[in-house]
Amino acid sequence: MTKSLTILLFLISLMTFGQTKMRKVEELINKEDSAWPMVKEWIDSAKNRVEVLPADPKNAEDALYKTQVTTRSPMGAIVYMTGGLLIDNGWVRILGSGSEKLNRSLPVWNKGKALPDFGKNSSFLLIADDAIGGFFLLNGGGLGDDLGKVYYFAPDTLEFEPLDLTYTEFLNFCFNNNLEKFYKDYRWKNWKDDVAKLKGDQVYNFFPNLWTKEGKDMNKVSRKAISAEEQYNLNIDFRKHLGLTK
Repeated sequence: MTKSLTILLFLISLMTFGQTKMRKVEELINKEDSAWPMVKEWIDSAKNRVEVLPADPKNAEDALYKTQVTTRSPMGAIVYMTGGLLIDNGWVRILGSGSEKLNRSLPVWNKGKALPDFGKNSSFLLIADDAIGGFFLLNGGGLGDDLGKVYYFAPDTLEFEPLDLTYTEFLNFCFNNNLEKFYKDYRWKNWKDDVAKLKGDQVYNFFPNLWTKEGKDMNKVSRKAISAEEQYNLNIDFRKHLGLTK
């Protein structure tokens, strides 16, 4: 499958996600032309450590149905074939159908945020997050004109920062890019040991907050594990309090 075709299929899937009439799960599972072999090849050749979490078949079907994307797309393949992906010792968590180590499925995690209900229009999708309370969103039209591109809801700025990456390119970023460089100011001594203690539905909350002047030195701030849900809501509330838009 060519890169351009992969992107086209994903954009079609993204538009399908926003439709009201939901397709049956049997219509979303493509055994003859699944994107999973391609994604698995990317994982096997990745420079960064990628842990593929096992998927429960019933949960996988339920998550695929609620997401309404086909397994011909990388997102659909990950939702259907995995419970999620843990990148770089669990620093980044890419959402799938949920598992014991990552107890959130992509559609359930999105419901009540940008997604009012399954099968409804969504202005964005939360597709992944990291250990420091940053969230990766796929633009469904609510973040800018670059439909299908990934944004980073950065904990140090509380801004939705465009990464100029499609979902497929975001996977490649997670698998092969220098994450140490991307997070160079936000990893502390012994971070691997600390992140290993986090549950998949937790992130670290910092005091002072990372978006403050006092919160810029990661080796001086205090941190505690809280739920990803709580941190996401805190970030949204902080944006409103600071008068940030969008």
